[in-house]
Amino acid sequence: MEKLNKRQRDILALAEEEGYVSVESLAKTFKVTQQTIRSDINNFCNNGLLTRAHGGAFFSKAHNYAYKSRKSLASDEKKDIADAVANIIPDNSSVVLGNIYSTTSGTTTEQVAESLFKHKDLKVITNDINIVNILTQFDNAEIWLAGGKVRNIDSAVIGLNTADFIKQFKVDFAVVGVSAIDNDGALMDFDYEDVLVSKAIFNHCRKLILVADNFKFDSTAPMLIGNISEVDILVTNFKPPTEIINICNTNNIEIVIASKSDYEES
Repeated sequence: MEKLNKRQRDILALAEEEGYVSVESLAKTFKVTQQTIRSDINNFCNNGLLTRAHGGAFFSKAHNYAYKSRKSLASDEKKDIADAVANIIPDNSSVVLGNIYSTTSGTTTEQVAESLFKHKDLKVITNDINIVNILTQFDNAEIWLAGGKVRNIDSAVIGLNTADFIKQFKVDFAVVGVSAIDNDGALMDFDYEDVLVSKAIFNHCRKLILVADNFKFDSTAPMLIGNISEVDILVTNFKPPTEIINICNTNNIEIVIASKSDYEES
């Protein structure tokens, strides 16, 4: 690979820091055309430095953590959220644990699977091979793995076939994450195939639990999944923005704060 110029070095540094970079935002940041940014990203991807994604690219090194390594990096906030979700779900429940890609420490739903280890007689449907590996260690659940295309970077099964598999069920609880939450309640993701699966999950459960750490409220993504008004319970680790609280109150959505906060459950 040829020597990088300053813009290219800065793009890589930003990708490493953020995990994901978009063509549109990079073009604005560096005051160049989107075509120039696409050329940079293609060069990075061809040399294994970035991995292509819808509208941009992921930092490749973020993908290369083995599952056990990513799990060891899991934040206390995600563990708190997962424990709070596990407290909501009773024994003898049917549950969907959905996967949304995380560049750093594994998905929050994988943490939920860890936190369900004391539960009995669960029926779990998931599109995450890592979740299957977790639950088979505990021998406390009947596990259904959705079929479809496997995404190598995080062992998620995604796409239309996966969504169609989910649609065969009507479960007691679904636990889902998203990549970003806008102040108008929009729930967003980077990958169209993830969106297909998430929409299927939204429509095939009796109670929908959204898990979101504080970073999701400061993030953005290009693809719309739905709106937070469709959720039954929001579990997060800090007080959400006022706009989100208002939407939740208007739609009788329970807010569970899974860490110390001046905001009580609503």
